[in-house]
Amino acid sequence: MRPAFAAFEETEHRARLAAARRALRAAGFEVAVLVAPEHLYYLGGYDSWVGVNSPQALIFGLDDGDEPALVVRNVDLALATETSWVGDIRTYHLHADDPAALIARVAAEKGLKHGPVAVETQSYVLTHDLAEAYGRALSPAPLKDATGVLGRLRWLKSPAEMAALRRAAGHAEAGLQAARRHVKPGMTEIALAAEIEAAMRRAGSEFWAIPTELTSGTRSAGGHGTPRERVIEPGDLVHMEFAGVERRYHAVAISTMAAGRPSAEAAELYDLTRASLAAGMAAIRPGIPVADVEEASLEPLRREGLEGAAMMRFGYGIGIAYPPIWLETLQISRGIDQRLEPGMVFVLHACLALPERHLGTIQGGTWAMTETGLDLLVGPGDVALEIIDA
Repeated sequence: MRPAFAAFEETEHRARLAAARRALRAAGFEVAVLVAPEHLYYLGGYDSWVGVNSPQALIFGLDDGDEPALVVRNVDLALATETSWVGDIRTYHLHADDPAALIARVAAEKGLKHGPVAVETQSYVLTHDLAEAYGRALSPAPLKDATGVLGRLRWLKSPAEMAALRRAAGHAEAGLQAARRHVKPGMTEIALAAEIEAAMRRAGSEFWAIPTELTSGTRSAGGHGTPRERVIEPGDLVHMEFAGVERRYHAVAISTMAAGRPSAEAAELYDLTRASLAAGMAAIRPGIPVADVEEASLEPLRREGLEGAAMMRFGYGIGIAYPPIWLETLQISRGIDQRLEPGMVFVLHACLALPERHLGTIQGGTWAMTETGLDLLVGPGDVALEIIDA
């Protein structure tokens, strides 16, 4: 029977699992003990954020006929049965039972002998203490990082994933429209964020993996600022970054607006930010190295002597996410050896920060890459500065 809140068909999950097995076998692994909630969801359909405080794992051997097992805390069994297609679910009682020992027993059932064991050592849910406990329980088989191997599988989106991403983009668009309706001098950043978030929730959005980022005026140079009680003043730049979410797939809207007529300096900085975004976007084509895309985005800034003001990567992959981040392993940045392909979905943004002038701008959105070019899912993207008159 299909779980009541399954996000995808079992056949899609099984196809993903088969691809994961092939990739892990090629990388030399023996058994997978996956802990990242993104992979428990992507492969097993299990939708839960609780791995941060309750150990859980999806465990499977790499033979094609092996059935996976899911280890969860007993209080979370209902979450597993309402979302996951996995039939073999094992539970433990927190503090009374040893989840590491249970995971080791299941791994042995799945064929673990000498290892290595695939685990996402870069996942935030794998604390130092928990990693040590798993290492002791699974010894002498070594734990080896599989974050990159598994993360790469999620770069190219299936039609079902794209459908979820487009619905997520619709939720984020509702937030953008709310920002346009409500931003005005005299309201606080927190009040504006409330209007954006309420609009997305009313549109149907699930909870997002990163808090709404929103700063204004003298706070606009902050790259990851969350809203505070600061009152927006006439002419302030207000920049914001937030995501609509559908079936855990995120679509991110990134925008700078002005609450009334901005200063000439602020308008000029925005125009340069827009030029940087446009230059990076123009460089994108199938097969291009990601480093070349960021290099192109920096050319307009170099001509103005402001390359140093671009402190953020130009882009990153987006898809399934749980707190505290929504970034995938795809990184559109210098120093990264990756290439762009049709079927990817990513966030692109140009961000300039001038802390000494208490001024900053950011502009971008979420795009899907197709055989014919970029498809903007939610933006506003490359547009003139939106000046919202009260």
